[in-house]
Order: sequence, then structure tokens, then C-alpha cells
Amino acid sequence: MAKTTIIALQAPPPTADLHPGPAAESWRAGHVLHNPGLYGPTQARMLGAVRMVFGIFFLINLVLHFSPAYAARFLPDMMHAALAPGQPEWLGHWAASVAAVFQFLGQGRALALMFGIETLLTLGLLTGLGFPLLGWLGLLYELFLWSTIGGLGGPYTSGATDPGTAIVYALGFAVILLTRAWQGASWWQGQARAPSRDGLRLAFLLFGALWAFDAYWKWLPGFLNHITGFFTAAQAGQPGWIVAWIGLFVALMHLIGPYTFAVLAATMETVIAASLLFSHHLPVKWLRLALLFCLSYSLVLWSTAEGFGGPYGAGFTGNKGDVLGTTNVYAIIALFLMAAVWTRRGSAARTGVVASRNASTA
Repeated sequence: MAKTTIIALQAPPPTADLHPGPAAESWRAGHVLHNPGLYGPTQARMLGAVRMVFGIFFLINLVLHFSPAYAARFLPDMMHAALAPGQPEWLGHWAASVAAVFQFLGQGRALALMFGIETLLTLGLLTGLGFPLLGWLGLLYELFLWSTIGGLGGPYTSGATDPGTAIVYALGFAVILLTRAWQGASWWQGQARAPSRDGLRLAFLLFGALWAFDAYWKWLPGFLNHITGFFTAAQAGQPGWIVAWIGLFVALMHLIGPYTFAVLAATMETVIAASLLFSHHLPVKWLRLALLFCLSYSLVLWSTAEGFGGPYGAGFTGNKGDVLGTTNVYAIIALFLMAAVWTRRGSAARTGVVASRNASTA
């Protein structure tokens, strides 16, 4: 005769970093950054769905990279990025070493290896198979791209606005690892486990540090005094409807004043950074609003200042790194974190219970 045993794991008791008092206890009880016992199957499914969206973007990037023109431009673009004025001298030596390895292996073989890695990462993101190992591979691979063809996001001179593209993709893989986002909406069949509280907090801190870096550059004169140029430059080579869409924001910018518009943008990015860096001090409802704002703001940036990552041509895109864009990945990371902090209404009162079912034969 079969019987079912339900094992209830109560949420861990409050730790030393919680402030005493009923008010503090009430909002922290339903906060996944304080009480990971609230994490459940719904979060796993939502995180898995976002991971698959990331995989779709990765698949499109992979198709772009299979262009013969991309292969022909890879080494020249890498050397150009490393030797650009303002870049550190050691970066040129690193790029030359990588170029020497490519020549030793043969450029065709080296690029085939890279495309093989990207294919594995794409399949892993779409299915959840191969993680967490593929998560570490993706993290290291994107850091490699960031230090070569990405030029570390530099040179960091007047007018720089972000740390580059591949570092954001690397952060995407780091967030997958920290939130255990390979567990849901896939063919992955292992036993699901909640991410650690410290892992979730680290994910928010890393994303907050990225936004803080961006916000810093937005407060400098190179951005505040030349914001119109960033938007008009994004119109070059684009189809008419994208030119018209960006033109709406340029018109709005002139209506309220370019400098005021730039200060507003810098302020919004500062608020996003602060919300992420101090996420565990915010009630869940405020944190959700901050993440929703982060998501919306990222999509607006992608569709305007980045022009949806275009223009697109044989073996290149308008975005450094030959991918669909940068701030679209910011939006995906925001979705990962929104899924991680999602809880059902009223779950705080229930204190969160994780149940597992074991069937045995008597």
C-alpha cells in the first residue's frame, strides 16, 4: 500500500540583520530577500520563462555571428577596440596575444570553436540543460568577449555612457546562476532548490552596481551637454519608422530642454541604482515598482538611444559587440529579478512552506 508523506520546511528564523519590532517583522516576513522559504514553484517557472527569452536573444545573436562578414571582421575589430586612443596599454598586449592564438589555431578553427560555445549556450538557455556548468561557461565566455572585441567597454572618455555589451551578458549568466533559473520551464528534471538569500542579494547588488556605473557617467558633462547627439546618432542608417520613433523623443527633449532632459535621465538611473543596491531595505511592493520602472526605462533606452540595436548589416549591428543591443539585456535581468521576488498575495501571512512528496511502498 502506497502512502504519501508531506514534509513541511518552515522558513528560517529571523537573522541578526533584522531589526526588532513588529513593524519590521511584518514586511520582512513576506520578503524573499529576507526569507527564502517563500520561494516556490511559481518563481521557478517564471525564472525559467525569462531564461528562455534570454535564449531567444542569444539565438538571434548566434545567427548574426554566422555571417562570413562577422568572421572576417572579428580580429580587425578586436585590435581596433584594444588600440583605440584612451585604452590601457596592457589591453593591446592582451588582444595581440589572442590574435596570435587565433593564427596558431587557424582563424577558421578558432571561430568555429567560438560558434560552438555560443550554440551550446543557446541550447542551454532554451532548455535549461547543462546548467549550472553552462552558466559558468557563459559567464567566462562573455568576459572573454568583453576583454577582446568589446574592448572592456572603453575607452572611458567624455561621452561614455556604459561599460559595454558583453559584460551585461556576463551579468545575465551570473544572475541565472544566483537565482537558479535553469530549474523551471524546461526539460531539466533535477530536484528544484530555492536560491540562497545571499545569492539573491548578490544578484541585486551586481545589477545595482552596473546601474550605478551608468549613472556616474550620465552626470558628467560629456553626457549632460551632448544628449541630443546620442539620440540623433541612433537614427543613422535606420528604417523610417525607427527614425520617426526616435524623433518623437528628440522633439520631447527640445520641448523640455536637452540639459533638463539629461539631468532627468541621470536622476532616474541614480534612483534605479539606489533601489537595487538597497533592495533588502525596501518592502516588496516598492521593490517590484522599482524593478518595473527599471524594465520600462531599459526598453525605452533600447528602442531610442540604441535604435533597437541597429542598424543591421552583414556581420555587424549598430551595437558594439555585434548583438541585438545592451539595454535589452538590462530589461531581461530586471525580469529575472522580478520573477525572483514574486510572491502570491497573502503569502507573507502564511510564512511560506515548501512541500515535497515521497511515495514509498509498505
